[in-house]
Amino acid sequence: QVQLVESGGGSVQAGGSLRLSCAASGRTSSTISMGWFRQAPGKEREFVALVRWNEGSTFYADSVKGRFTVSRINANAKSMLEVLLQMNSLKPEDTAVYYCAAGPYSSSSYTSSNSYPHWGQGTQVTVSS
Repeated sequence: QVQLVESGGGSVQAGGSLRLSCAASGRTSSTISMGWFRQAPGKEREFVALVRWNEGSTFYADSVKGRFTVSRINANAKSMLEVLLQMNSLKPEDTAVYYCAAGPYSSSSYTSSNSYPHWGQGTQVTVSS
């Protein structure tokens, strides 16, 4: 099993910045990618960003491209994996619960929440106008 623990989040005014972190422990040898999804009230969970752990390549939803940055901490780590999501120029529409996810990588389905077997507990991000 892989355990994911998120930290960060909170409330900020539009145009501000927040940073989320996610630490993965357990059987992380099978973790190929780590990413972020978000879910706003009444909406489906949507893909935000992803980093492939071994290659370091990153992927973003169009809605956050240029504003959010996902990165690995200590790319050579073998047991405790950690990723950051730096969120700049935040907008009210970024308000949601943000979830860390981990699992295999698929070029055809990495934006689908169904592709990830491991999830964090979620952290609230609120952006006021």
